[in-house]
Amino acid sequence: MDVQEKPKGKLRTGFTTGTSATAASMAAILSIINQKKIESVDVLLPKKDRIKININSCKFDKNKARCSVIKDGGDDPDVTHGAEIVVDLELTTKPNSIEIDGGEGVGRVTKPGIGLEIGQAAINPIPRKMITENLTLTGKKILEKNGIKVVISVPKGKELGPKTDNPRIGIVDGISILGTSGIVIPYSTASFAAAIRQQIDVVVSMGDDTVILTTGGRSEDYARKILELPEHSFIQMGDFSGYAISQCAKKGIKKAYVGGFIGKFAKMATGVKQTHVKGSKVNMEFLAELAKKCKAEENIIQKIKNANTARNVQEIVLENNTKGFFDEVCSEVYKQMINHSESKTSIEIILFDFDGNVLASHPSSKRFY
Repeated sequence: MDVQEKPKGKLRTGFTTGTSATAASMAAILSIINQKKIESVDVLLPKKDRIKININSCKFDKNKARCSVIKDGGDDPDVTHGAEIVVDLELTTKPNSIEIDGGEGVGRVTKPGIGLEIGQAAINPIPRKMITENLTLTGKKILEKNGIKVVISVPKGKELGPKTDNPRIGIVDGISILGTSGIVIPYSTASFAAAIRQQIDVVVSMGDDTVILTTGGRSEDYARKILELPEHSFIQMGDFSGYAISQCAKKGIKKAYVGGFIGKFAKMATGVKQTHVKGSKVNMEFLAELAKKCKAEENIIQKIKNANTARNVQEIVLENNTKGFFDEVCSEVYKQMINHSESKTSIEIILFDFDGNVLASHPSSKRFY
């Protein structure tokens, strides 16, 4: 299937930056071999499927070529969706040798723990393997007499890099060339889970044992104001709270601060491990029971039961000064997170309001406010 054509009634699959670079590399070697512009290529993926990729640009002469592909994230686009991935390929005098490096806009590694050497271009092992395998198959005859050097660049990479997780894991000056399967499955949890694991690995490799898990960018910003820890210790777990804390426990993290807002926490408190807005709903009956524990009046309890959102519940609680409610929420979140970690990691829950004020924390109540 050509993934650049949307299947009817289905979410459209995309392809990774690694597949983009592989396709551009294949187009480059084919344009040298055939001395003509290449319009599309069939890339061999790690699981031995093939994917047709359109080539955006293709220039060549007898010994070198410059080709590019527009990265397409399908119906699960990230910040690299639409980025031009460029490959400059040239023949060398080293038979059967394939060299792969990063140029402008491809990040460089500055910290250990992500499976790449410090100073190396941020081109992950699987994309390197994909490029090598596809060039070996496509350029078999050329490789008998020559080597091939590939330099990947991303014209807007320096601009896009800070919008990814790269800065926190020590990759500077550009994006990473990534991919495990070569394709992007719409709304896949795999890439997010891999990012969480990788960030925890960096923390461990830096000799640290404390992380700050937040539900998103805003809660992370608020957490930074009250917790002074290294950049790499801040990890956005998004909707994957259960997975993130279990990985912390598995990888030997001793202390995890968990920061977020009422919406995610209301779900986490009931044991929901994956809190995506489409995947689970806030249980208003549960929140009403917490209010009841705090001796709220019956009309307040009914208002909470009829609330539209968790934010609405927060407003009701604040308006009516229902003391202890937010402490109860944090306590329930704590119980769930401790359970997910099998009590192997010390946990501190911090609930923010939408202006960054701390509404409650647990177990060390009042520490942050």
